[in-house]
Amino acid sequence: MPIKIPNDLPARQVLEDEHIFVMTETRALSQDIRPLKIGIVNLMPTKITTETQLLRCLANTPLQIEVDLIHTQSYTAKNTAETHLTTFYRTFADIKDENYDGIIITGAPVENMPFEQVEYWPELCAIMDWTQTHVHSTMHICWASQAGLYYHYGIPKQALARKLSGVYSHKLLNPKARLFRGFDEEYFAPHSRHTQSDPEAISQQPELRVLAVSPQAGIHIVSDQESKLFFISGHSEYDLYTLRDEYQRDLNNGLAVPLPLNYFPQDDPSQKPVNHWRAHANLLFTNWLNYYVYQTTPFDLEQI
Repeated sequence: MPIKIPNDLPARQVLEDEHIFVMTETRALSQDIRPLKIGIVNLMPTKITTETQLLRCLANTPLQIEVDLIHTQSYTAKNTAETHLTTFYRTFADIKDENYDGIIITGAPVENMPFEQVEYWPELCAIMDWTQTHVHSTMHICWASQAGLYYHYGIPKQALARKLSGVYSHKLLNPKARLFRGFDEEYFAPHSRHTQSDPEAISQQPELRVLAVSPQAGIHIVSDQESKLFFISGHSEYDLYTLRDEYQRDLNNGLAVPLPLNYFPQDDPSQKPVNHWRAHANLLFTNWLNYYVYQTTPFDLEQI
């Protein structure tokens, strides 16, 4: 939350130069405040795990948030009870006439398939098109970032030589971006994927900005020029044991997958992993909510 200070306080300019969020008395008096309306389009088969991870990140802020959980109608996940979906989730048909301050679209375990062969691709395209007119800011995570870059900008995806799995170091290309306020110069985030969006095509698209990269994992965060669309290739929301469970699942399925990098102490899978990404994960979601949703969304959602 911002620090409210007198309009002419000398410290104001110093704090603003350091990218500290301050609010003058004049602006504070003019603020209208209401709960933020956030939707989570959950494409993961293990919906309860994913919704818990994302809600944990969204809750790390004093902002009041109302969350709608949304699932695809054209495909029903087999690993989530139907009663859970009917009790707690809505479909796109239920919400398509509503407006949202923010939408998060999750990853999905379909990255090795062409986009058009994904069963719910037409519905997802309709959702992504709808976000352009009914949502103030949209965050796409992992496969959804590849799907969003492909749908909105025609950026193709590429197969990696082997699965990218682990916790990778990243650097900021624009440290003064509001999304990175409070970040260290180097930060860590988990990745777990077999594909990537074509980095050359991204760099040649004038409507996109690359905000953060990893020497090993490649492009991490991309936004459009208006900061309405964010594409995040990693999984900052992951719990401590998520990479371990995915690694064990792949081994049990007979897949030759690498040990997650920079995750197990001494690369020993029998040891407890070390979480060194949680603080920046919380900052990432908090900054998105604060600077790109709360501070800029219209008070009247109909104005979106």
